[in-house]
Parts: sequence; structure tokens; C-alpha cells
Amino acid sequence: MIRTLLLSTAAAVGLSLSAGAQDVAIVNAKVWTGTDAGTLENATVYVSDGTIQGMGVNYAPPSGTRQIDAGGNWVTPGIIAPFSRVGTVEVGAEDSTNDTSASGSAFSVALRAADGFNPAATTVAVTRIEGVTQIAVAPANGGSMIAGQGFIADTSGAADSISNERAFIYVDLGENGAGLAGGSRPAAWAALRGAFADARGYPARFMAHNEGDTLTRADAQAFGPAVRGQQLILVAAHRASDLRQVIDLKAENLNLNLAIVGADEGWMVADELAAARIPVIVDPFSNLPASFAQLGATSRNAERLIEAGVPTAFAHLSNSGHQSRLVLQSAGNAVANGVSFDDAMAAMTVVPANIFGTDVSGTIERGEIADLVVWDGDPLEVSTAPTAVFIEGVEQSLVTRQTKLRDRYLELDETDKPLAYKR
Repeated sequence: MIRTLLLSTAAAVGLSLSAGAQDVAIVNAKVWTGTDAGTLENATVYVSDGTIQGMGVNYAPPSGTRQIDAGGNWVTPGIIAPFSRVGTVEVGAEDSTNDTSASGSAFSVALRAADGFNPAATTVAVTRIEGVTQIAVAPANGGSMIAGQGFIADTSGAADSISNERAFIYVDLGENGAGLAGGSRPAAWAALRGAFADARGYPARFMAHNEGDTLTRADAQAFGPAVRGQQLILVAAHRASDLRQVIDLKAENLNLNLAIVGADEGWMVADELAAARIPVIVDPFSNLPASFAQLGATSRNAERLIEAGVPTAFAHLSNSGHQSRLVLQSAGNAVANGVSFDDAMAAMTVVPANIFGTDVSGTIERGEIADLVVWDGDPLEVSTAPTAVFIEGVEQSLVTRQTKLRDRYLELDETDKPLAYKR
């Protein structure tokens, strides 16, 4: 949805924006399009009414249009963080600010992470100024291997920034899920099959009571769209044998819409994943045997998956509540280990957009929503930063609480120090 009004919430988080999308032309740009057009040198991108209205090497925007000179630097689609908990946790150690999980709840599938999202959280702005314009926010597992419903949001900080409250269901079928299901992987898979049966049998099997084999009435109702293939199921799994179980699940239920997050041993079953057309979300940083499910982890995982034809998206999975913005650094490491620049960029734009079916395409082409980033260098270099960020054609503030603190204390006037500094 293209915004026509920025709400007061946006102002509260430091967005100094005028109402509505703006007409602007980014000129003298090196444009990574994410399409067959490839990268365009010395190109122009014209944005109006929140969408890309024109672009090209010799494109001339309408007279009088405000221009931003990219100075020959990169312009890319907005980065999509495909696994995040941004905005659902402020301080991880303080329960009152942490809405990622609900270990004491009687519900599982029916839990909606969107109900706990705070667009004014400081982490939202910090994520945005790194060039991340869209986030897929997953709930964390509490008392069940099925954590609940994840959502898609932009990082504008606006009150209406959630675009899909029920974008996917998050299920952990790895070591953690096994522990929550009763202590073993057989228990986890029995619970999942029971959940499928409950959802398919709803409402008939719940006529006499509120409990199914695995799910409550509310959970069975909430799980229905997913088991019918109408909603993405995002499965956490790492070990090659676990990945084969997910592949078998898809083979038994061809209508399912599945994606896997983690997949540290994905390279071992890359051809099978490609044949099953199951996309994966991997962290190229995850290259060590941190658990028994990750003994085969390697820095070449992403390269091998992509070479096999597996739709592969990148995420930074460590501390996803605060550091999902480091997906760009993860992508840079993937390039250092065999992934091409174009594939790494697609893994943060086009591929996650396809996985979650977002309105934002992850490309720069005419008619698409104008989520754009202007960079001061190569976007995969760790020292590079955005000089302008647009979400739905609206230029975003690059000021956060952290940048204000930095600027305040970086060159503090000696005569203006607080009393604590006086001797």
C-alpha cells in the first residue's frame, strides 16, 4: 500500500518526512537492477507516486524534478532481511520489552508476532539506516515447536508499516524443536503430523471438545491455510537428515509452500532441495560446527546451494532482534567464498521477495514499488553506508538514537560537560 500520510508515530521515531511519496530522480548512478538488464552505469531512476516511473542510461526525468546525484555510486533495491525479530524485542534480558516468545501460553499457531511489533523501537531505525527496508519477523519458540505466525513489515517506523500480518508460520524441526516436542526428533515429527491432521479435520473433530491430537481449536483453525498451501511454512532445520525429512514432507504434500531457514548442511542435499523446489535462507557466517546438527557447516554452503539451483536467500541469524542488518556483511563473506556479486545481491532482494510473496519485488524496474538505497561505495563492503534510503518512494531519515548519541559525545565541548566530568 502506498502511503499518502505519515502518521505521528513516524515523527516520534525521528522521521522528518513530508506527507506522501515524493517525485525524485536519482542521477549519475550505478544501478543494480536485479533483472536481466543487469547493472546500468551512469543511469537515472525516476520515482513518482511511490513507484519507479522511469529509468535508464539516457532517461530524462520530467523538468523540475528534484534530483539526487549518486556521484557514480551504487543504487540498489532496498535490502530485505528474511529472518528477523526486529521490533519485537528492545532489551533481550528484560522480559517486559521482549515479545518474541510465549513459553507460558496455551496457544502456538494462533500466536501472531505482529501483535507485539513496535515500529517505534530503536532497532527499527538502526536497521533502516543500514539499507534494510523490509523485514520478515519470526516469532521465537516458547513452549511449542510451532512458534506462531510471522509477518512482513517495512522499516519506516510508521504505524502502518506491517504489510502482511500472517505471512508465514514458523516451525522448528531441528534440535530445539525436538526438545520442545518431547525430547526427540520422532516426537517432533509425530507432533507435526498430528498438527496437520488437526488442521485438516477442523472443525469436525473439535465439535465435542477444544483439543485435537496436537492443537487447540484456535491453533487448528489458524493452521488451516498453511496445510492447504495458502500460507508459507518456514521450517528451521540444519542437519542434512532433517532437511531430507522436510523434502519428504513436501513430496507427500505437493501443495505445501515450504522454505527452510538455517540449512547449514544444505550443500549435502543441494540437488534434492533444488529438485523439490524448496528455497532456503542461510547465514554465510554460519561455517563452524556449533552443534551436532551443524557438523557439516562450511563457508561454501551458499555457493554450492546456488550452483545447484536452490533459491537461496541470505540472513544474519545471530541476535536477529538487533543484528539482522548485518545481512550485508554476511553477503560480503559469501562473495569472499565463491558466490558472485549478483547472486549475493539477489539473495537479499529478489529471492526473499519471491519466498515471502511481498509486494516489493526486490528489483529496480518500471512500475515496481520504489524501495531504493543510494550507497557511498560497494554495498557489500563493510565500510560502505547508505546516503539515501527510500521506502515506497519516501525518503527516510538516517538519524537514529545511536547517531544522535555519537554526534553528541564525539566532539563534546569541554565547557559543556555534565557535572560528572568536572574534577
